[in-house]
Amino acid sequence: MPRQIRFNAFDMNCVAHQSAGLWRHPDDQGWRYKDLRYWTDLAKLLEAGTFDGIFIADVLGTYDVYGGSNEAAIRHGAQVPVGDPILLVSAMASVTENLGFGITAGTSYEHPYPFARRMSTLDHLTNGRVGWNVVTGYLPSAARNMGHDDQLEHDDRYDVADEYLEVLYKLWEGSWEDDAVVRDREAGIFTDPSKVHEIGHHGKHFTVPGIHLAEPSTQRSPVIYQAGASPRGITFAAENAEAIFVAASTKPQLTATVKKIRDALEAEGRDRYAAKIYTLLTIITDASSEKAQAKYQDYLSYASEEGALVFMSGWMGIDLSTYDLDEPIGNVKSNAIQSAVSNVQGAGGEGKEWTVRDIARQGAIGGLGPIVVGSGAEVADHLQDWVADTDVDGFNLAYAITPGTFEDVIEFVIPELRKRGAYPEAYAEGSLRNKLHGRGDRLPTEHRGAGYRVETSVAAR
Repeated sequence: MPRQIRFNAFDMNCVAHQSAGLWRHPDDQGWRYKDLRYWTDLAKLLEAGTFDGIFIADVLGTYDVYGGSNEAAIRHGAQVPVGDPILLVSAMASVTENLGFGITAGTSYEHPYPFARRMSTLDHLTNGRVGWNVVTGYLPSAARNMGHDDQLEHDDRYDVADEYLEVLYKLWEGSWEDDAVVRDREAGIFTDPSKVHEIGHHGKHFTVPGIHLAEPSTQRSPVIYQAGASPRGITFAAENAEAIFVAASTKPQLTATVKKIRDALEAEGRDRYAAKIYTLLTIITDASSEKAQAKYQDYLSYASEEGALVFMSGWMGIDLSTYDLDEPIGNVKSNAIQSAVSNVQGAGGEGKEWTVRDIARQGAIGGLGPIVVGSGAEVADHLQDWVADTDVDGFNLAYAITPGTFEDVIEFVIPELRKRGAYPEAYAEGSLRNKLHGRGDRLPTEHRGAGYRVETSVAAR
């Protein structure tokens, strides 16, 4: 039986997420990001396509590495203006029953105590369809606007994130017992105080002595997403992640990354397939190859190469405006997204190093991931080949235009995959965690977070 291919939709509460300049296309609706109807319609569309979820990216700063200022980012609408992703979820959940929601939020600039309550609230309101994409931050502008001279070094940010997750697991898993809420009308007791426990956390970065403010939700801990593919990021993912997003321009890059992640999961005492791995991809498709190619050329005519370099400079931590367009990138050390640097350095294939011009052209649509252009059958062939050759589970689909790119995938690609038995016909039951892994609503016992469950945490005190 063919391996089932999984899709996530990659979006952001902004005008230009990954494809700078495409907001100018007459069919693009990204400018409606402020309209709640845009998000509820998108959610219904994605659920009709049996997407695992919508993965909503976020930043807390502007892209100001390129040219040493944020002027180009502002001019091109490159992830600015940008709204909060969390506030979109309740509305989308109210018009869907199965779609999952991966919410990006960082560990560097918000205390874990209020964040724990916010995620528990959403898990309640969505009946267990929430995931959290853990990011440590990479934009220096965010650090400055939060009162710091610069962000911490790459690996130091993960050290903070380790403790951040420890606090959250203690709150989500170890504070309230499952039967703490009794709602005893006769005795006048809503919650049994003996079944609610202070977590007593006193660490290097955070002090949280008290109880979690929310009662246990469907999943308790949301599904943990993670997108770091650096050595430190892979270690963090192996300990925590249940869904992992990567970006690779070539099959050999992706194969190597997937193997590293699965080896790390196994070394951590987890199953090699304990986390679903999705790779970034943009699909341009239509009823025929010729129509798809024409559509791609049309999109390219609206793309902004300067906008692409704005994004790439921020992701790589390198001011690409200081390079000649035909200059190779070379070996660089980055304090931003290290996987972005390695991805670009290897993107040209064996014996070819990409230039700044190559980066601008490649990144103009879809960012760091490859682009597949073709009929539904041609795209399906490509997806199945990549899954078979790289061991990836699915694809995090960026868009050229929204919602048009997703509509095309649903119309032309998904029916072809289903015809081949390679795409789900329907959703699994239960929470997002169960839909992804089929092992119930709660964290499995071998997961790091399960070690903080109330029955173990109370006994340890």
